[in-house]
Amino acid sequence: MTDHTTQSRREAVKTLSVATLAALGSPRRLWSAAPAVLARPGLQLYTVRTEMEKGIEATLAKVAQLGYKEVEFAGYFNRTPAQIADLLKTNGLVAPSAHIMPDALGASWDKTLDTAAAVGHQWLVVAYLPEADRGPADAYKKLAGRFNTAAAAAKARGISFAYHNHDFEFMPLGATNGHTVLMQECDPALVQFELDLYWITKAGKDAAAYVAQYPGRFPLVHVKDMTASGAMADVGMGTIDFQKIFTAAKGGIKHFYVERDDANPAFDSIGHSIEAMRRLHA
Repeated sequence: MTDHTTQSRREAVKTLSVATLAALGSPRRLWSAAPAVLARPGLQLYTVRTEMEKGIEATLAKVAQLGYKEVEFAGYFNRTPAQIADLLKTNGLVAPSAHIMPDALGASWDKTLDTAAAVGHQWLVVAYLPEADRGPADAYKKLAGRFNTAAAAAKARGISFAYHNHDFEFMPLGATNGHTVLMQECDPALVQFELDLYWITKAGKDAAAYVAQYPGRFPLVHVKDMTASGAMADVGMGTIDFQKIFTAAKGGIKHFYVERDDANPAFDSIGHSIEAMRRLHA
């Protein structure tokens, strides 16, 4: 998610003809290994938010038709939890996780957990940290305390808790950075992380080395590619070596969600990406 699209995602969360493979011009590195289909390719539905606003029923049907098996929600578009659960069942989809904003961790947390349980989510993921909530290392330590408390309540309900990064968490804060503080201060028995592979790369970090440094802390990832100039790209059309990252994770990643914040046309983009995902080893 880019900062200039922050408001649209915040609002979404609070309201709780694919080209042929030959046309993709995919980099050789993506096809070097023997073909292997990820068992349950996933999609972060923020990628198709405009289509979801037009019609969630038709959008989920198209997502399933393209071959996605899992979806991650970023808002429910005025549908009830029961309606969402029925739509998932109708289309043969599951929704292991959903994005939330930090303000959901307050007085409405129990209600948020009720909704997650009714839909069938196994994870709730804090999607973004507003600029007002960022700060020095001590601010991230305080945030970790909030996460631990909320995650403990979620665990008691059988729901896991995670945090999704952008690039700002990796900016230096003296000798450390915000993400490192969260990794150190969050209880690993309660709080895990969803690693956005585009944003950590955009921040200049080595994603493969990072997942190897913290084994088992990243059960969810956003699979989003980056061009040489730093722009977002469909999976397989950029420079990120996903295979290297997945190998370094040694099986610790359980959910792989394609995402592209600026996908247009969205269905073409997610079609290109799932074709590339099918040729990656997990």
